[in-house]
Amino acid sequence: MVPMDLPENMDCEERIDTKGLQDCPGLPAGWKREEVIRKSGLSAGKTDVYYYSPCGKKLRSKPQLARFIGDAIDLSAFDFRTGKLLSSGVRKSKRLKNIHFDYSRGTKHDASLVLPIRQTASIFKQPVTLKTNHIKNRTKADPKQDTKETPKQLFWEKRLQGLNACDMTEEILKSMELPDGLISVGPGLTKDNLLQSLASSLHLSSQPILGQVGTQPHLDKNPGVYLNADQPPCLKFMVSEADIRRQEERVKEVRDRLQRVMKGDPEAIQGLVL
Repeated sequence: MVPMDLPENMDCEERIDTKGLQDCPGLPAGWKREEVIRKSGLSAGKTDVYYYSPCGKKLRSKPQLARFIGDAIDLSAFDFRTGKLLSSGVRKSKRLKNIHFDYSRGTKHDASLVLPIRQTASIFKQPVTLKTNHIKNRTKADPKQDTKETPKQLFWEKRLQGLNACDMTEEILKSMELPDGLISVGPGLTKDNLLQSLASSLHLSSQPILGQVGTQPHLDKNPGVYLNADQPPCLKFMVSEADIRRQEERVKEVRDRLQRVMKGDPEAIQGLVL
């Protein structure tokens, strides 16, 4: 350690008796270190550390030492209690000693490990394919994805009452007619509301559409309790073989008419316009 040149404006005291003082290896030559044991009070037995400059200035804390020395020496690695310079490994262990981790919260997910989520707005659930260049890596499904169910509002169809769809000429489009076997239940729900609920279930629901399991007296008396929000607000219905045959005949008739229109049949085109 080479001797240090002190600034000219530094205040110094008269030199004191160096008896009982120790040399400080962490500071330049001429600096002394003293340990004084407290003899009274609640803190009896503890030690106070003081430093003496080459000109006799007594320093009681590390901030005072830093102000006195200034930029002449870097005191970031200087231990005031021992008077030594700490290595980088010891400084790191001291910093980590006062850090407490809350292991109950868990760690943050790495962005590269989270499965991508489709950002395109769609009413249908579309899967997302993750491709990687590493053949050995296996893509694991995210167990937290799509696990939360949003609450469903009962009788949301009533908000659509009085609203009608129009064509380009602002003519109201005729709504589809439901079979007579579909009976709507609920406070003030109409056939149009039932049609809207059925269309929503066909697009968004992945389970079979069967209608309400409860009886009509229970549903009319307390629909908020007995109504199943996953099913459209109609009584339970059954699809018979006769219904399937009638639907097949209607599909066949529409296909035949479309085929005649594509061939240019005037009667079929006129019937399609009407």
